[in-house]
Amino acid sequence: MMRDKICFFLITLTLVLAPFFGGASEVNEHGADSVSLRDEIKQDILHHLQDAHDFHLFTDEETGTHVSMPLPIILLDDGLQVFMSSAFHHGESVAESNGNFYFLHHNHIYKTDAEGTLNYDDNHHITNASPLDFSITKSVFSVIVFSLILFLLFKALGDSYKNGLVARGIGKFLEPLVIFVRDEIAVPNIGKKHYRKYMSYLLTVFVFIWFINLAGLTPLGINVTGNIAVTFALAIMTFLITQLTAKGYYWKHIFWMPGVPVPMKIILAPIELLGVFIKPFALMIRLYANISAGHIVLMSLIGLLFIFNNWFARGAFLGLTLFLSIIELLVAFLQAYIFTMLTALYFGFAVEEHDEHH
Repeated sequence: MMRDKICFFLITLTLVLAPFFGGASEVNEHGADSVSLRDEIKQDILHHLQDAHDFHLFTDEETGTHVSMPLPIILLDDGLQVFMSSAFHHGESVAESNGNFYFLHHNHIYKTDAEGTLNYDDNHHITNASPLDFSITKSVFSVIVFSLILFLLFKALGDSYKNGLVARGIGKFLEPLVIFVRDEIAVPNIGKKHYRKYMSYLLTVFVFIWFINLAGLTPLGINVTGNIAVTFALAIMTFLITQLTAKGYYWKHIFWMPGVPVPMKIILAPIELLGVFIKPFALMIRLYANISAGHIVLMSLIGLLFIFNNWFARGAFLGLTLFLSIIELLVAFLQAYIFTMLTALYFGFAVEEHDEHH
């Protein structure tokens, strides 16, 4: 909530002070307003938010050469088609695989001919066939890498306890995280009786979201938790674990709420059942929206550094960018904590017993 207020304050401050900062729009040599820079900034922001088939590192402005790390393209079309994304040359060339031709347009792969022809309907929608795409995109690659990192880190933590009860090496960093998730999230929301069977999932989700959020603040353009497919996968896992481990009292509380008059039970039952699906949906949207909003605000402020020519304006926006970047470090942790805490709360509802309720 505080973060939303800060974002609103920054945007309002920009609108209020913009008239006082001279040179807000660039003028070309013919005296006409140039909007190409603003369009380029907008495209860069949208490109950062979207998933991609490679890691774009930088572009040489003099030669127009793009430098990136290509990722594997895996398509199911007349058999399995496997090649590297560099074959597209950043969407400028047609890629050929086993006599089939493919074209990359706005991060979507379409089947085409050797010339790269795209057909459009009356609404300017592409009508070319889209093969089944199982490619290793930037988000998928990041998830795989960070999952491997987490596995190695926690394996090292487990191994450090073999020679005693005191963690060694990297375990000294991870042990406080384990204790924090146990004492501040799992036990208060689930209870001492049932928290152990959920600890592995809660700890994994917390550290994964935190680390991946921190990676999103690097120049690599990683925006995993800003991808709704990833937050959906995390939310659906929470949903499935909650429903599959729920006790009878949980279902009784949904379909036949105790201590409530019968007419109200009939009315409340569909509402409670709807809440079962709304809870994971809220988890998905909360994480996705907060991370995406943070990236949009940060990149918008960076873009304003190039739009405003006044040195005072650039200094002000640079300061705001640095301040908000520090706030984003806190948000990276806070969003991991909120997602894990709400997940533990749902687990607590699922395993709650009648005696505990009273």
